[in-house]
Amino acid sequence: MGQKVNPIGFRVGVTRVWDSVWWSGKNLGSWVVEDYKIRKVIDKKFRHAEIDKIKIERTAGFVKIIIRTGKPALLIGQKGAEIELLKKEIVNVLHDKKNTKIDIKIEEVKKINLSARILATSVALQMERNVPFKRAMKKVMGDAMREGGKGIKVKVSGRLGGSEMARVEWYSEGRIPNQTLRAEIDYGTAEALTKYGLIGVKVWLYKGDILGKKSLFEESGMNDNRDKKPFTGKKKPNQPEKKEDLSIKKKRTKKTAE
Repeated sequence: MGQKVNPIGFRVGVTRVWDSVWWSGKNLGSWVVEDYKIRKVIDKKFRHAEIDKIKIERTAGFVKIIIRTGKPALLIGQKGAEIELLKKEIVNVLHDKKNTKIDIKIEEVKKINLSARILATSVALQMERNVPFKRAMKKVMGDAMREGGKGIKVKVSGRLGGSEMARVEWYSEGRIPNQTLRAEIDYGTAEALTKYGLIGVKVWLYKGDILGKKSLFEESGMNDNRDKKPFTGKKKPNQPEKKEDLSIKKKRTKKTAE
């Protein structure tokens, strides 16, 4: 059987950037657990807000959370009330509650049909409303291809349609080059809590190829000096000035004298 690798983890460091940008020697283990809990809190509270990505940046005593969503108004709330409530819930998850400041930034996703995570959540929510799973899958696939996607694959597994035996069904359209590193493939999962049990949803979305050199440090704000030539310590010698012929100088002096 083929071993299925996560397309996002497969491309991290090649064409994708890490979702958590920080480093700590002492607090490495606790910060990893905190990042996981922060993402769980946000996903649970704003499940209907079409969240695409949650990026976390840390320094000592400071946590910056960037949330990309298709419905920013739901996260902000009236006069920022929802953001303040979210900050209080996140503080309860942190280990150092008193000395840690939290900053939350909301970014809007303009093309929600080109986000695998949003599409997977859409299929799960439709199945919870008793929409037939085949109709939900084909609707999502059609929306993604019309928006400009090059290929999409949707897989669902569980007690589909209330059957006693769990099974797996999937549909695909277009190309999904999983083994091509330059291919920009987005991957997202979701779970539908139905009266028959949990049904898992997976979505692979192919957006096109990333051609040419791309700096992985653009989003993180770091300078990428890999393309610059290293300084060897040797300067180019000064080139001597060109000497004019004496005959030309004499001619010039004669003309000025006349």
